[in-house]
Amino acid sequence: MTALSERTSSPLLSRTFLQLSGISVVCGVSMAFALPFGSLFLTSEVKVTPFQLGFFLIVSPVAQVVASTVMGRLSDGRVQRRYLLAAGGVAGAVGYGLFAVLRDYWFLLGTSVVFIGITGALLPQLFAYGRQVSQGPSMVVSVLRTLLSVAWVAGPPVAALLVAKTGWIGLFGSTAVLQLGVAVLALTLPVPPARAEEEEAEEAAGSAAGPMVVVSAAFLFLQGAVALAVSGLPLFITTELRGTAGDAGLAMGLCAALEIPMMLWFGSLANRMSQHRLVLIGAVISLSYHGVMVFADSIWQVMAAQLLHATVISLIMGVGITYFQSLDPGRPGHATTMFSNTQIVGGMVAGALLGVSQQLGFRWVYGFSLAMCVAGLAFLLVAGSLDRRRGDLRLAAHA
Repeated sequence: MTALSERTSSPLLSRTFLQLSGISVVCGVSMAFALPFGSLFLTSEVKVTPFQLGFFLIVSPVAQVVASTVMGRLSDGRVQRRYLLAAGGVAGAVGYGLFAVLRDYWFLLGTSVVFIGITGALLPQLFAYGRQVSQGPSMVVSVLRTLLSVAWVAGPPVAALLVAKTGWIGLFGSTAVLQLGVAVLALTLPVPPARAEEEEAEEAAGSAAGPMVVVSAAFLFLQGAVALAVSGLPLFITTELRGTAGDAGLAMGLCAALEIPMMLWFGSLANRMSQHRLVLIGAVISLSYHGVMVFADSIWQVMAAQLLHATVISLIMGVGITYFQSLDPGRPGHATTMFSNTQIVGGMVAGALLGVSQQLGFRWVYGFSLAMCVAGLAFLLVAGSLDRRRGDLRLAAHA
């Protein structure tokens, strides 16, 4: 926490950091409870058809993108972010409370679109608040993102125990209570003061629309590759390598454990060197990881490769948040929402490619993810060129 303390001269940050950390953990645990078991709930309890499941898994993320985009714009206006965080928590409490009792497909779909969609804006607004209260780039966002990873390490096993002992009512009821806790914690956050330097940074940077669009395209592919690799790993291990579910769980747990210190380390580096360069390194390492997995023929190779994947996730999904915020420093809500939306849309693309891989063989998971990494790297190189051009134009304007 040394790097953090160096930037915590603001008494506001020192008072709110524990509150933000609590929100990150509680929000992370609630999502780790509900999200991994959504498909199982729909298929085993609601008895949906394959078409209904696919429709649900497409419409719900689209609703999250829309809600996050609207709330991102509101948060950069006159609406206080703590109220938006509280609204997301209340919506989650209502939504998951209804999931605990409803069993009609269409009512559940409507609940997901209206209430769970709003809850999807929680994380972008949390990271945007962290950026605002820390007076610019700092370790705060990296620590909050790391706490989210810690929550996901513990959340799914506890959720599985809840389903076994209390059923779906217990799982979604617990999730609703946690979401309500997020709302309560959010309302206790203070109002950050308006920062003149944020407006000055935005004016000095000029329009970031071009680079932001290109970087968003890059991250759609890079985060989609991560989502495809993670969702396909258990299937790849059990079908192609003849391993066990325990082997898959060990590989995923190893990757999650390695992510935690790496996110803190790379978050510290992001304050001292080019974030674009760090993300570019992550994209190159991503090529290495997926290339190794394409040719992997034993479990130990998969285990060893998790060091590469943990590095990729830490750079792309950890430093990536700060990178997006630096592209549009005057609008942290919009920038963080753009990052979150690339993750959601990338996950939707990954779901479609996973279905194709089921027909071709699950080794194709890593062939597709490798191709997505190539596309992501290409867009990052274009974004770097655009950024350098903007820098040259600014220098010429000041000359």
